[in-house]
Amino acid sequence: MTATPATLDLAPALVVLPGPRAAVADATGAQPLRTPDARDLFEQWPVLVAHAAMTARRLGVPVPPRSGRVFDALELYAFVRPGRFCAPSAAGLAQALGMAEPKGAEAQAVALRAACGVLLAELAAAPEPSREEALAVAETLARGGWPWGTAAIGALRSAPVGNMFRTSGLDAWTRLAEWEGEAPPGEPGSKPILPEAAAARLRDLLERSGLDEARPAQAEFAAEAAWAFQPREREGEPRMMLAEAGTGIGKTLAYLAPASLWAEANGPAVWVSTYTRALQRQIERESHSIYPDPKVRARKAVVRKGRENYLCLLNFQEAVNAAQLGGGDLVGMGLAARWVRTTRDGDMTGGDFPAWLPTLFAVPPANQASAANLVDRRGECIHAGCSHYRTCFVEKAIRGSRKADIVIANHALVLTQAAFDGARAARGSKADGETTQLKRIVFDEGHHLFDAADSAFAAALSGAEAAELRRWIRGPEGRGRRGRGLEQRLMEVLGDHEEARDALIAATHAAAALPGEGWSGRIAPPNGEVGPVGPVEHFLVAVMEQLRARAAPSEIGMECAARPALDLVRETARAAAAALAKVEAPLVALARQLENVLDDEAATLEPSSRARIEGALRGLDRRARMTLPAWRSMLRAIDEDAEDDPDFVDWFDATFLYGRVVDAACRRHWVDPTEPLTNAVIAPAHGVLVTSATLADATLDDPFALAEMRTGAARLPERPKTLKLASPFDYASQARCYVVTDVAKDDARQVAAAMRELFLAAGGGGLGLFTAIRRLRAVHERIAGPLADKGIALYAQHIDGEAGSLVDIFRAEEDACLLGTDAVRDGVDVPGRSLRLLVFDRAPWPRPDILHKARRVRFGGKGYDDAVARGRISQAFGRLIRRADDKGVFVMLDPASPTRLFSGLPEGVELQRVGLVEAIEGVAGFLGK
Repeated sequence: MTATPATLDLAPALVVLPGPRAAVADATGAQPLRTPDARDLFEQWPVLVAHAAMTARRLGVPVPPRSGRVFDALELYAFVRPGRFCAPSAAGLAQALGMAEPKGAEAQAVALRAACGVLLAELAAAPEPSREEALAVAETLARGGWPWGTAAIGALRSAPVGNMFRTSGLDAWTRLAEWEGEAPPGEPGSKPILPEAAAARLRDLLERSGLDEARPAQAEFAAEAAWAFQPREREGEPRMMLAEAGTGIGKTLAYLAPASLWAEANGPAVWVSTYTRALQRQIERESHSIYPDPKVRARKAVVRKGRENYLCLLNFQEAVNAAQLGGGDLVGMGLAARWVRTTRDGDMTGGDFPAWLPTLFAVPPANQASAANLVDRRGECIHAGCSHYRTCFVEKAIRGSRKADIVIANHALVLTQAAFDGARAARGSKADGETTQLKRIVFDEGHHLFDAADSAFAAALSGAEAAELRRWIRGPEGRGRRGRGLEQRLMEVLGDHEEARDALIAATHAAAALPGEGWSGRIAPPNGEVGPVGPVEHFLVAVMEQLRARAAPSEIGMECAARPALDLVRETARAAAAALAKVEAPLVALARQLENVLDDEAATLEPSSRARIEGALRGLDRRARMTLPAWRSMLRAIDEDAEDDPDFVDWFDATFLYGRVVDAACRRHWVDPTEPLTNAVIAPAHGVLVTSATLADATLDDPFALAEMRTGAARLPERPKTLKLASPFDYASQARCYVVTDVAKDDARQVAAAMRELFLAAGGGGLGLFTAIRRLRAVHERIAGPLADKGIALYAQHIDGEAGSLVDIFRAEEDACLLGTDAVRDGVDVPGRSLRLLVFDRAPWPRPDILHKARRVRFGGKGYDDAVARGRISQAFGRLIRRADDKGVFVMLDPASPTRLFSGLPEGVELQRVGLVEAIEGVAGFLGK
């Protein structure tokens, strides 16, 4: 059946930029709109927008629920182009469709209408993955009240369409390819990679990428990096190399050259680990030159993350079924179904899933088609017992990484996996089938390796963690909650194994002592009338008593040393430890019974049952043999009021949100986390390359001494090979660096005025970095309107939405400005004019919390503080100049910033201490050229 599409009569397009500054466009043209008029249009009339929630916040009105009146162009984009990137704004939408960046509200409103026309024409011409499937989803969404439903159906029926679909089209899980089992690849070989061969491979990769021949420093990096891919000579002594490669050298291709050669010669795999998702995506893009064929690349270069990042198809099916019965967001699930059919790997956090999609309208968090609801964050996977096991995205990623040449992972996964394997090895257990013993590792963004190890090898007994353990064992206990407890996941597998069934039942009963629903309101209610239930909640109430007695609250929380502990803390710690032991014992017994089943029934056990039991053992090992013993160890030390262990720091803390306590915890961290890092990851490997643009510290007699300490290299018998390559950029002509001497950093008015005038002098393209959210909010409140008056949009983390989406918008809009904190500093990758000015509100000293003070004593006193702050400044400065034609200005608004903190900046950068007026003139003159 075919039909001629009706003439599309789009609603007026409304664009509201920060400030707010608004414009509307219809078929007759565009015009500016006063804020009250824009508010009236948005709340009462049919309107076309890009990001309804962000539009509402800028207008100061509640975020609307999805209705037939508000047409969000981003939803149309998600339907027509599922799995393809788009910055969530009118300008980002235009650029995603190949249009020039529209500047100003009026131009963006015109572009928004045009973009919708382009999308509908594209849908009519070439729908993905098929016209029939797209039509089935569109008709389902139209019945659910999707405002774009009629237009989408009209576009799809403008060409011949069959009737192959008899379902809603939302059952995307039924049309996914299955993974196929393969023989194990075996142990990798030890053939050496010659420096000449690595340099030749680099030349080949550059040629395939259409680039000029290698820069001298890039060629040197590739050749020298081959050293890390030679055979090791002694157990426990990997060939470790620390390489600082300045921005612009092209280090990614430089290390991929010897890495790909080694993988081809020796078998899988080289693991490349990053700290940020942005670099994971960049490395995957760089791998295109090694494997130009997409099908080959999908096998040879695999992005691997923890299972909590991937869509769980069982969760998705349950959410879809609930939405179709009126218990969820049908439109959101339909748009997610479109993505499921086109996604590269099912990654919902940093992959090709649009993180902005669930946030466009006012949908209850529990009903959203979001990662929070659709991934397996709680370890509830039933593995081979799941009907989607053969199409599971996690299983595909795990199997793909076993046979890939290059596995692109992240520090968190590599280190937590190593901690898990190390704990199993210490008990004499075999390696886990879901992890891999890493032989050759490249740690990119190596300056973050210390912090990643700090997180991976730490322990925390918190209300949130304990409540999660209860849920993992007992399942969701609130009405209408989705999820599966241990009994639901395992009882079928246990069959007639009575001892195992008894252990499971005992663990379920014992877990009732853990914090349950509403625990945070019982341990720290606003009215102060606590009502703890169970020994762990009583312990947390006592922790709060000690915190109030000894700590000064801040805007984010409070902390104090765990010892000496209050008598009440010691008493409740003893009872909590006993309760945890009663949970741990039956879980360990259950694990032993499952291990016995694997051994005793090895000849007859079905593969699906084996996989299901092995999956359950992974969860039991992590909780019963790692987490619970660590918690009891902390509680025992508190109960005994033992002497502080010099290798660890124990403390209590409480986390605040909007002035209320949302969590309380007892924490234990290594003073030096490179000890477990070395034992679990570095020493067992054969070759380790740690690289970054900021590894060395020029102020030290040995520039790599601190890097050796913070990467674990200092713990090896032999010193690592080191390499330091300077950036090829001409910083003397491309960059300026100012410390402003006449702004009072503690006066929000002065800081706001300075940042406003600097942003205006640069014409936008400014990034303001803050060390406290409170100061960020105060500055934003003062400067958003004045900047908007001059045509500069100001976005802010913690105000306008999720940091990743804001960075995407900032990158897309050349003259926008952005305010952010550490997450933005570490995650921003914005080459070109979109980032041309970087302003720090004050020197980024490390926060002098209990853990940092212990490390300061261990690692060199004030010199350690200097090194941390110097590294942060160098990393931030590196974001400014990403290409040979970039120009940028770095401004520090803290007059007390010592000159030594800037000694890590590239050669050619001259630090100038000037007044604000001179800095403004310098910015305008330099960036206006």
